Amino acid sequence: MTKALFQSDIKSLKLLNRGKVRDIYEVDAQRLLIVTTDRLSAFDVVMQDPIPSKGEVLTAISNFWFEKLKHILPNQLTGDTPESVVKPEEAAQVSGRALVVKKLKPLPIEAIVRGYLVGSGWKEYQRDGSVCGIPLPAGLREADKLPQPLFTPSTKADIGQHDENISFERTVELIGQALAEQVRDAAIALYQTAADYALGKGIIIADTKFEFGQDDAGKLHLIDEALTPDSSRFWPAEQYQAGTNPPSFDKQYLRDYLESIKWNKTPPAPKLPPEVIAKTTEKYLEALRRITQ
Repeated sequence: MTKALFQSDIKSLKLLNRGKVRDIYEVDAQRLLIVTTDRLSAFDVVMQDPIPSKGEVLTAISNFWFEKLKHILPNQLTGDTPESVVKPEEAAQVSGRALVVKKLKPLPIEAIVRGYLVGSGWKEYQRDGSVCGIPLPAGLREADKLPQPLFTPSTKADIGQHDENISFERTVELIGQALAEQVRDAAIALYQTAADYALGKGIIIADTKFEFGQDDAGKLHLIDEALTPDSSRFWPAEQYQAGTNPPSFDKQYLRDYLESIKWNKTPPAPKLPPEVIAKTTEKYLEALRRITQ
């Protein structure tokens, strides 16, 4: 296991942004370097403690899905190695955890696809019989598979703020009818293809979040990350049982721990016990092993 990286420090490139997990640098007019650190955010707050190997796991899983899904939609990858765009003494910070990507214009929404009734969707269904305002049949149980995957977009919030679910109509107002339909159809196709594949590997992808960007010609690309334990809810198929919320190979384990200690979900984040950090790393590594082997 490599030493955990909480924050990158690439002096040879211009730092553009530090997100919850990723540090983004400018390579040149056409390319960016995205370094996936071992930071972890839960409830939109970045934890104080890094999760060792997490950045490498997210990068490896994203690369796997970018390759597997490129027939559905082009992605952000340039094919350049991260080590080739930094100084030799900085290579250790990017090896196995960074991507050189095309500079694209990100859309102002997150494309969430839900295949199962869980989380905030389950809470809304119990209250209103719907998920993100989309009516569903009566009598569904927690963790039931939905009749068909639902596209439930949200806004993109700044660090410390919460994303907000928005309707398809609001999405159309933000990006236009044709692009909204293209994003919806692409997101569902990406999810369905990945979910079918993962099920054969013993993983149920309950839901996931995609981000998209456009090139100068307006062509849509898959950007950011793809179907990782940070952006998705992964369940072990052998432990799935409708009516209960299954254990998961993602940061739900950490969320459950934070709920158990009654943290108020506002900064600063609590210090994490060593056993919680180790177990979180273990879950990420298990997701990588199952999906890619």
